[in-house]
Amino acid sequence: MVSEKAEVVVFIPHPDDAEIGFGGTAARWIREGKNIIYVLCTNGDKGTSDPEIKPEQLAKIREEEQLAAAKILGIREVIFLRHPDQGLEDTSEFRKELVRVIRRYQPETVVTVDPYRPYISHRDHRITGRVVLDAVFPYARDLYAYPDLIEEGLQPHKVKEVLLWSSDGPNYCSDITDTFDLKLAALFCHKSQIGHDNPERKERMRERASAQAEGEEFELAEAFYRIEISR
Repeated sequence: MVSEKAEVVVFIPHPDDAEIGFGGTAARWIREGKNIIYVLCTNGDKGTSDPEIKPEQLAKIREEEQLAAAKILGIREVIFLRHPDQGLEDTSEFRKELVRVIRRYQPETVVTVDPYRPYISHRDHRITGRVVLDAVFPYARDLYAYPDLIEEGLQPHKVKEVLLWSSDGPNYCSDITDTFDLKLAALFCHKSQIGHDNPERKERMRERASAQAEGEEFELAEAFYRIEISR
């Protein structure tokens, strides 16, 4: 397999998570010329309280919504792993899937959800974040981790940095002042989750982005915990 480089790979627990945590930054980075790949870990088939919608129908709807959101932002490619919602586990098999993607695209930056929020958080978020961090270091880096990937032509790769959204202790703010409207447009593609265009939700999102930009020279931000990897 020939590697297909992309500067950024984003690992996402459920459809809509990336737009909430990273959508404005994704749009800005794409404007700046970066290639970004989305990797959806689950199909989101549990994300409804409507008994008339069956899981397999919801999974199809949410996949279409994610593709529409990605198109608005300019995401180069969306990879669907299609694990069942609420079904992720910290296994060697799941980790290998993520290592395969990292080695294939050789990103400088990996983005995912912070797995270390205390107390109540979605289990798929915790599992995704933890397995992504393990995949980045040391598994994607080490020659003899998953040696059969070498046989596929996927050489070890060292990621330079990781950004974690939804962190309780962010140390990095990304300016989304000029891409906030694109973030909202992409987010509202997920109609099965948030309904149609909602002025009140838009205002709450703006207030949150403004709060995350506190102390910065720009108006609106997304906040992350940034990890630089030197080994």
